[in-house]
Amino acid sequence: MRQIVLDTETTGLRTEDGHKIIEIGCVEMVNRKLTGKRLHHYLNPQRDIEEDALKIHGITKQFLQDKPLFSDIAQELIDFISDSELIIHNAPFDVGFLNYELNLANKKFKSVERYCRIFDSLVLARQLHVGQRNSLDALCKRYGIDNSQRELHGALLDAHLLAQVYLTMTGGQGSLFDELQVSDLEVQSNATISNTVLIKRQLRVIKASPEELAAHNERLETISKQAKSGQLNAW
Repeated sequence: MRQIVLDTETTGLRTEDGHKIIEIGCVEMVNRKLTGKRLHHYLNPQRDIEEDALKIHGITKQFLQDKPLFSDIAQELIDFISDSELIIHNAPFDVGFLNYELNLANKKFKSVERYCRIFDSLVLARQLHVGQRNSLDALCKRYGIDNSQRELHGALLDAHLLAQVYLTMTGGQGSLFDELQVSDLEVQSNATISNTVLIKRQLRVIKASPEELAAHNERLETISKQAKSGQLNAW
């Protein structure tokens, strides 16, 4: 099964106000393991960035001046996510921006939902943790995932963190959690911040005590005797 974990940063909150995507980060998982394949772009929105958004991601208009337009990378994005399950935290927000940008880029592009399936990890988190905070930061803290380097939001870094959160919420992945090092993830604003995510999780193996094993074997012997004598009751 091929899954793509995706995150975006934007100039503001509403496409209705003409806001645009300025960063997109995607990481690939196959059979619940990160493959190392990723897609990451900073994008020139050709417009100002709202002050509130700048406080969140720290990506300036000046930094984006020489970056490609969304239309320049649109086909690459479609090729990367096609025929996958797209995992997004608060999917309506990101999908809304992606569909808005695809429509602006070229009328021939279909909506994201036509290229891949959408899985909203926020919906799952709210089902698992009713009445609790379910932001990415809150989930990282709840599941013991190290996000200490996340001083600013960044699409690629957040996609990696969301991959860990998703795997934990949906049952974990043994070999991935032994040790996963993701290095050289850069969040660039007025300066370049190099982030390293180091996640070490040990899956607990709880072994039965000698007393528990003895009791278990005694119970199996009793069941066997009852079955042979026809005295075994159905549970």
